[in-house]
Amino acid sequence: MAGGKIDGFGVELEKIEYKSVADWFIRFQDPLNIYRAHPSYFYCEAVFLLGAILIAVHSCWKGGRWPFLFLAALGQGLTVELISYWIPYIDNFWQGQTSIMLFGHRLPLYIMFLYPVFYYHSSWAASKLKLRCPLVEHVAVGVLVVLIDIPYDIIGAKFVHWIWHDTDPNIEHRHYWVPWNSYYFHACFAASWSFIFHSTRRWFTSKNLGKWESGSISTELPPVLLAALFGMPVGCLFFTIFYHPFHDLFNVHSEVTSVTLLVTFIVIVWRFDRNSLRTGSVEKIRCLDWTLIIHLILHYLTFLLIPVFFNPEDAVSMGLHEPVGDCNKTVQVPGLFKTLQKRVFLCVTDYDEAYYDFHCLPGQKLPKEGSSWYTVCGTPFENRVEYILILSLIAFVAFMVFSSIHFDGKPSTPTSAAVTSVPKKASGGVRKKAKIQ
Repeated sequence: MAGGKIDGFGVELEKIEYKSVADWFIRFQDPLNIYRAHPSYFYCEAVFLLGAILIAVHSCWKGGRWPFLFLAALGQGLTVELISYWIPYIDNFWQGQTSIMLFGHRLPLYIMFLYPVFYYHSSWAASKLKLRCPLVEHVAVGVLVVLIDIPYDIIGAKFVHWIWHDTDPNIEHRHYWVPWNSYYFHACFAASWSFIFHSTRRWFTSKNLGKWESGSISTELPPVLLAALFGMPVGCLFFTIFYHPFHDLFNVHSEVTSVTLLVTFIVIVWRFDRNSLRTGSVEKIRCLDWTLIIHLILHYLTFLLIPVFFNPEDAVSMGLHEPVGDCNKTVQVPGLFKTLQKRVFLCVTDYDEAYYDFHCLPGQKLPKEGSSWYTVCGTPFENRVEYILILSLIAFVAFMVFSSIHFDGKPSTPTSAAVTSVPKKASGGVRKKAKIQ
């Protein structure tokens, strides 16, 4: 705890009563109270909200399809989160409370903007790879999203920015308390979202538009909606390749299936990057481009410095968590090849989520049965230096990857609207037609 009285500390509720639909839809909470209880979460929220503002400005300045990409990513985030909250057998995590909460205290506002931050940074970088195969560029987006996500996930789990369902079989295998399937999910959902956003526009126009050249609103909005609505369902198809057959039928550890997918993605991108269309020059970084570069640096620094300056055992998370109840009640979890099981409720006397406990409460009081709103406390590092080391490694890898993409080569100033010349056959021979890149 950062000091001072924390409003709502120790409060337990079985059900939250809302005065109106508007009260259920959006709730504002004192940011200072959030900081006193959960300072690392306060900084996490601030970094993503700042990133969203910078990216929104950058997309409008860049023009073309970039503002529509921002909207599509925002829609994807809303779809993924709401489906995750409202389909019972998928509902397996509970976000901590932030300054602005939506949909009955389930969705922090910053989470909606997390997707544009992840997807825009990754799409912008992947577009500079100039890969010969468009499909591989979508795979590259998925890989880069995971690279941006890893430090956020590791710190978020350890500092109780959210908690996971204790017995869900699809998230039982963890990496620093992060389910391996979280990385699998980010790679697949981002790749499928990128594919849908870029591939479906041809259905709504007969014009030969460049990849980043915008068409009319009636041309651009359908791909935005399709990517937002179907990025998740199409991404789920990837789980039928490496995950469900091996996990459900042969009990293969999720670490193996996730690493297999990620290595496959990385090798595919590496193979096509070796024979890309880059010519030794890179697009010159202009003023507003630098704001995104600086934000990306700030992103990695934030999650690297949190374990240096903050103690997870001081974190206090008050809000909706896994409901407490009968330790013996179970529910089926449908799988592609096999039906699994999980407990319906958290059993506070028998749970295996060592990143939180109830030590900060008076007498280490456990939440009573039936509670869905209660207080949990972070737990100390088993090895702080190990966390700092792994986050430093991730930051180093990210630095090497993104600096190579953005800066390796001779800077070239693109012409107006970032056009490049693409040859096109004409009746009188060969002429050049400018296309937005």
